[in-house]
Amino acid sequence: MSTGHAGYVHATTTMFGKSDKDRPHDRLGGPEAWTIWVLATVFVVWLFAIQTGYGIVSPDIQHDASLSIGQVSLAASIYTWAFAICQFFSGSLLDRYGTRPLLAIAVAFVTAGAFLYSATTNFGTLVAAQIVLAIGSSFGFVGAGYVGGTWFAAAKYGLMFGMVQMFASLGSAVGQPAISALLHAMSWQQLLAGFGAFGVLLLVAFVFIVRNPVSTPEQVAAAKAEHAGRNVFAEIVHDLGQCFANRQVVLSALFAGASFGTMLAVGVLWGPRVQEARGASAGLAAVLSALAWLGLAFGAPLVNVISNRWHSRKWPAVYGMVLQAVAVALFIYGPANSQGVSVVIMFAVGLLAGTHMLGFTIAGESVPPNLIGSASAIVNGFCFIVGGVLEAVPGRLLPSGSPNLSDYRGALWIMPLVLLIGAVCALGLRERSRGAAAPDDAGTAAVAQTVAE
Repeated sequence: MSTGHAGYVHATTTMFGKSDKDRPHDRLGGPEAWTIWVLATVFVVWLFAIQTGYGIVSPDIQHDASLSIGQVSLAASIYTWAFAICQFFSGSLLDRYGTRPLLAIAVAFVTAGAFLYSATTNFGTLVAAQIVLAIGSSFGFVGAGYVGGTWFAAAKYGLMFGMVQMFASLGSAVGQPAISALLHAMSWQQLLAGFGAFGVLLLVAFVFIVRNPVSTPEQVAAAKAEHAGRNVFAEIVHDLGQCFANRQVVLSALFAGASFGTMLAVGVLWGPRVQEARGASAGLAAVLSALAWLGLAFGAPLVNVISNRWHSRKWPAVYGMVLQAVAVALFIYGPANSQGVSVVIMFAVGLLAGTHMLGFTIAGESVPPNLIGSASAIVNGFCFIVGGVLEAVPGRLLPSGSPNLSDYRGALWIMPLVLLIGAVCALGLRERSRGAAAPDDAGTAAVAQTVAE
């Protein structure tokens, strides 16, 4: 294990009671590392497809379960808030226990949530499904990034994290039109049950393949000494407290939350609805929403490349937030019945939302290696807290029934405002000192200088 991962010391006993040290250990970055990373990334793509598919299947659920649009948006926000709460704990648990068996348990929760989702008959069932899905999903994105940080050289941490977001966004870009097309051939209940069936297969793969890298005897001894006399909850609170005391982490979480939270609200719920209000068919609305996720697939890795070229974290974040606010304002208030313009705007909304990945990079550069999981979880948690607000508040402002474009314009003004507030938070960031070691790869966080607070 490289010295860059000295903070990542995992439990060495597997869920079957067998020690990982008794199994062959593949080198970091080798075939086994890639296999585990691919499985973790597939998990994220799968759960993202379920998350973003909500915007496509929610009208059918709303009709069949006799729900209002306010209830549909509230259910979406309950998911994001439950996700955010669980997210704060998932990073610290990964820092302590590693990916096995936590990711297998997470897959099991998402699988159960998908089946419960498919059985929705009323608002209570829908909320229960969203909460179960949120518990499992809270380990997905951060878990995949954690795999990249522990199974690969430290210098690849940011790059692997960006690739996870890229593939998840590509999956959502393909998944939304695919879900829309499949709804013509099957019911939404059958479609969601199919997601659950895939989860069963993924769970089997996680149980038998995914494990933790082997820690050296010295690292195991150090971990035992560090954790002696402290319970898990106390350690989580301690780790989160250290991260929240770090000004850079808090500002990173705020601007990243504004950026991705807006993207989540557009891509999961309001994108298809606004496009249909503009006169687009349900299929075209799904394609336009998918273009935002396609844009994010390009923007997520690109923003760190630009940041490294500019030798700045602060200014790419500020400019990205301002431009994203402009793109979202055009999405809301742009001309109706202009599909060509909508194509460009929706792609730009996603492309500029890639700015949020700088939040993970800055937070990771601002804490010791043993707190990267916690810092990343805080950033991701804020992304979903803001997303939940931007899903729930407009839903309360909209009239019941079938809102028109004017109604949406009167309710979604909060999105550009949140993005401008995020830009102000990014302005408060401190640049790394000139003497800090430059990352070897786009978005590298694990080997960067720790910023003194």
